[in-house]
Amino acid sequence: MHETDMTKALILTVKEWWEAQPEPIAISQVHLVVGQFTCVEPVSLQFTFEVQTRNTFLEGATLVIRETPLIAFCHTCQTEYSPVIGLQYACPDCRSPLDDIRSGRELKIDRIEYAPVSVSVSNTTC
Repeated sequence: MHETDMTKALILTVKEWWEAQPEPIAISQVHLVVGQFTCVEPVSLQFTFEVQTRNTFLEGATLVIRETPLIAFCHTCQTEYSPVIGLQYACPDCRSPLDDIRSGRELKIDRIEYAPVSVSVSNTTC
């Protein structure tokens, strides 16, 4: 399951960013863009994220995944088309082989939602 290794890398990347912040923050959501042509299963990635973030700085944070479709461009026809993954990659009009992928290979952090950690100070007098 390569989702496990991907999640470890994601957590390390977010941790480096988190540790570099000047003030303590609590991360609530990590947004990813995942292309359909990456062979990453979003459900597996979310499950792995939930398991691997237990008892860490990311515990309770949600992984939000936006999938991008596989979009190719045919230079012969000068048109974009959506290949059917695993079945048909050639241009549906002229049958030219797939050679220009415009979308679908993305795997990146889009944004991180967070809030400052509030430190409560109790005001007691003797």
